Amino acid sequence: MTERSWAEPFACAPGLRVDALERLSAVQFGQVAEHLARIEASIERLERRLWLTVFGVLGTVLAQAFLSIMERTG
Repeated sequence: MTERSWAEPFACAPGLRVDALERLSAVQFGQVAEHLARIEASIERLERRLWLTVFGVLGTVLAQAFLSIMERTG
C-alpha cells in the first residue's frame, strides 16, 4: 500500500463548492459583459440618431436664414 503525500490534492465538499462558485461567477461576469456590450451598442446608435437630428435641425435653420437673406437682397 502506498502512502498519500500531504501535497496531493483531493476532492472535498468545501473545495468543490469553491470551484462551483468560481465557475458560476465566471459565467455571471460573462453575461454581464455581454449585456453591457449590447447596452453600449444601443447607446452608440442612439447617439448617432441624436447627432443626425441636431445636424438636420441646424441645416433647416441655416436654410431658412439663407432664404430670408436672399428674399431681402433680391
